[in-house]
Amino acid sequence: MASLLESGWQYLITHFSDFQLACLGSFFLHESVFFLSGLPFIWLERAGWMSNYKIQAKNNSPAAQEKCIVRLLLYHFGVNLPVMIFSYPVFSYMGMRSSLPLPSWKTVLTQIIFYFILEDFIFYWGHRILHTKWLYKHVHSVHHEYATPFGLTSEYAHPAEILFLGFATIFGPAITGPHLITLWLWMVLRVLETVEAHCGYHFPWSLSNFLPLYGGADFHDYHHRLLYTKSGNYSSTFTYMDWIFGTDVGYRKLKALKSTQIEDGSELKNN
Repeated sequence: MASLLESGWQYLITHFSDFQLACLGSFFLHESVFFLSGLPFIWLERAGWMSNYKIQAKNNSPAAQEKCIVRLLLYHFGVNLPVMIFSYPVFSYMGMRSSLPLPSWKTVLTQIIFYFILEDFIFYWGHRILHTKWLYKHVHSVHHEYATPFGLTSEYAHPAEILFLGFATIFGPAITGPHLITLWLWMVLRVLETVEAHCGYHFPWSLSNFLPLYGGADFHDYHHRLLYTKSGNYSSTFTYMDWIFGTDVGYRKLKALKSTQIEDGSELKNN
């Protein structure tokens, strides 16, 4: 497996420059993973399949979904791609490389865990700032146009917010100068995480059912369906920042209430 991966990587670095791989390759990978993981949730919503796992009963109109896709393509080509191109010198200066040998799995795992923790911390505070009155009205309200989120709305945001919160995602790799394959893996995992958090469905196999500190769709969906001053749940991936600073109180109360109602319902059936 390792030799096969190295052979494939050898092909890439032989046929493409570092710049092409880090910028254009990263952009192509991002677009592929993002749309391939996000589009199925539009189909699920339109078809009405697995509706018993849908968190909110309300559906988005086809026009609203199509508007999201068009805006995303505009933002991705107009904001994301230029950022990847102009940040390349920074990553190169900090030591990012694409050459062989590939990093060990221990190095990759350590860096990925570090990126998740650091990103979540920065994102939490940046997100809270965006929920102040002026910034919410002029910037963050764009993201909240969709009170019933679906996978692709995860990156639907004002260009200023894309730059502001995007900093949380790239800061870890920027200061550590990882191997490009580590950067790609981090990007893939981060995209899959944010798409899942906005998917609008809570499945039996959702990670939040198995990882106690993982937020997931149910945690973030609560954030979208409340007024900006009362929403809470500001973290991107985990739940401990909201728990520490008390910004998940409303969510925890709602969960406790639902749990009580389920228990009461079970008792009535048994009687």
